[in-house]
Amino acid sequence: MSKETLGFQTEVKQLLHLMIHALYSNKEIFLRELISNASDACDKLRFEALDNGALYEGDGELAIRLSFDKDARTITIADNGIGMRRDEVIANIGTIARSGTKEFFSQLTGDAAKDSHLIGQFGVGFYSAFIVADKVTLTTRRAGETQGTRWESQGDGEYTVEDVAKAGRGTEIVLHLKEGEDEFLNDWRLRSVITKYSDHINLPILMPKRPEYDDEGKEIPAEGSETVNQANALWTRNKADITDEQYQEFYKHVAHDFETPLAWSHARIEGRQEYTELLYVPRRAPFDLYDRDRRHGVKLYVKRVFILEDHEKLMPQYLRFVRGVIDSNDLPLNVSREILQASRDVETIKSGCVKKVLGLLEDLAENRKDDYATFWSEFGRVLKEGVGEDIANKERIAGLLRFASTHNDGDAQDVSLADYIGRMKEGQDKIYFITAETPAAARNSPHLEVFVKKGLEVLLLSDRVDEWLASSLTEFDGRKLQSVAKGELDLGQFADEAEKQHQEAAANEFKDVVDAIKGALGDQVKDVRVTTRLTDSPACLVVENFDMSGNLERLLKAAGQDVQGTQPILEINPDHAIVQKLKAQVGHADFADWTQVVFDQALLAEGAQLQDPAGFVKRLNRLILAI
Repeated sequence: MSKETLGFQTEVKQLLHLMIHALYSNKEIFLRELISNASDACDKLRFEALDNGALYEGDGELAIRLSFDKDARTITIADNGIGMRRDEVIANIGTIARSGTKEFFSQLTGDAAKDSHLIGQFGVGFYSAFIVADKVTLTTRRAGETQGTRWESQGDGEYTVEDVAKAGRGTEIVLHLKEGEDEFLNDWRLRSVITKYSDHINLPILMPKRPEYDDEGKEIPAEGSETVNQANALWTRNKADITDEQYQEFYKHVAHDFETPLAWSHARIEGRQEYTELLYVPRRAPFDLYDRDRRHGVKLYVKRVFILEDHEKLMPQYLRFVRGVIDSNDLPLNVSREILQASRDVETIKSGCVKKVLGLLEDLAENRKDDYATFWSEFGRVLKEGVGEDIANKERIAGLLRFASTHNDGDAQDVSLADYIGRMKEGQDKIYFITAETPAAARNSPHLEVFVKKGLEVLLLSDRVDEWLASSLTEFDGRKLQSVAKGELDLGQFADEAEKQHQEAAANEFKDVVDAIKGALGDQVKDVRVTTRLTDSPACLVVENFDMSGNLERLLKAAGQDVQGTQPILEINPDHAIVQKLKAQVGHADFADWTQVVFDQALLAEGAQLQDPAGFVKRLNRLILAI
């Protein structure tokens, strides 16, 4: 195929512009990113060659080579990894096919310092070359193919692609440096960057040998190459020999993240299963955290040979944010994905690693509360999925959950179930909560009125996942969790004798009103009853303990599911002036209108949409004019 000129995807052009300006203060990271990509390409070749040894093409010594040319003002990074075909070059370099791209660009502020964190979180990889280069030439040939491909761009919106001859497999990237970037045309500078960022890479990074000098100081050119990095897997080293900075740099390599991790666990497990794990909890959520098709996660190695990177087989869904490596000594090198799925050994490794991660989070929650608050704001909604997904660790996960609460002002989710239990009133045997669509709807719900009056704390659940959480988490530390919007409310232990007598008298006094309301509303309600929940509102809607809540019904319908709605129960407050007015209207022409208005108000208070909004407005206007 002849040479063709193509345009970058719009998002790529935006990213190039932003990245060049936002990351310029830390421009040396371009080398880390390109070496990281080269390392990944070699890992992929190792994996594919397990089933097809011919892919090595007689060259099984994998390495990354780095050199520079002062006269031409170029830096060259080359690997003999898997390489790419022409279509792969266009797909991988010309396009950002990634969930969250639109959200990413919507969050950019124009402030280079702030945007650099977002850009790093999004992952720039290859594009970082344009921080220091005004032209990049990439030449690649996929292992097993005969035709090579050359890609070239000046980072100005277009690139060219053409077929070329290439002797060796793999990828070679030539950076034509911008004016003012001559610091990178220096052997010492390049070696120091490699040592700082890429010392842990599990294969040799080679540079030309340094020249030697004779007794008179005359330079004697050296021949051949030498390894710059340690070239052994970081996770195989003794923990005592690894610095925090080395752990952090390895995380950036394995996770393709610019930020340092919040925490990590490094352990060698011996026994029936022998494996090493090095697992990290990131500081920021990736933009594709909720993309169901994503396969990034923990990398599996067998005897230091990369096998796969797939969160589902090595970590449960609710821990899909975890990054790192697991290196097994027992699994066969030719293990397939199907064998992994059914392997009891892999399940044992997975179970052990889950316990390590939960232990990391428990340590954060107990000893580094600010860091745990950061973790929760990024990954709390994902961790909540684990309550229903991981029955074996349900209690531990529940202990890590954080909620907003009536105990605190604001919407911060910083109350644990243990915190709640520690503040429970004498005689209280339930953990009370409410679910709603928004934090404001939860905090202002009429269902909370009697709880606020009596000083009983209520957890405020407003994440979309909270409805499923509530259905799975029915008990914690021997206390049942109870929705304040479900079932009949029994707070008799907190009522004095006068309150009990008043409640009994009200129930008798309003018996005819209740019957009349039932008749007026018909099948819109399952039942009507006098309530003890309310102090300021005229009415509210509740459902039976095992019925679907109105909030869950709305969420399911919004997701396109056809659900059979639950008939709510209308509870009325006998002390409210509107309900007193309703009582006086029994038998009058306006009674049905008053009843419908009270019912519609209760629907609106819990966030529901009215089936006939125009009818509600007309009815309300008519009643106001009649007063």
